[in-house]
Amino acid sequence: MSGKIRISELKKFDIANYLDSDEAIAEYLTEVLAENDGEAFSHALGKVARARGMSEVAATAGLGRESLYKALREGSEPKFDTVRRVCEALGLKLAIVVDDAA
Repeated sequence: MSGKIRISELKKFDIANYLDSDEAIAEYLTEVLAENDGEAFSHALGKVARARGMSEVAATAGLGRESLYKALREGSEPKFDTVRRVCEALGLKLAIVVDDAA
C-alpha cells in the first residue's frame, strides 16, 4: 500500500462545517459580499442558514423551510426583503460604510 489518498476517498468540503461562531460567519459573508456578486452572496447566506439550522432560521424569519431553501440556493435571486429577514433571523445587521478607496 502506497499511503496515497485517492480523490474519491476525500470528503466533500462544506463551509457550513466551519461557520461555528458569529465572527466566522461575519467574516465569511463580508468576504463574499466584497465580490459584488449577489448570487454568490445569497448562496453564502444559505450556507450560513444551514450551519445555524435551516428550520430555525426559516421560522424566525417568518418563511417556510422549503421557501428558504429555494430562495437561497445556487442560482437564485432572492428579494431584498428575504435577505434582510434572513440576516435578522441570523442576528446579523446589514450596514453601509464609506468606501475610502473610491
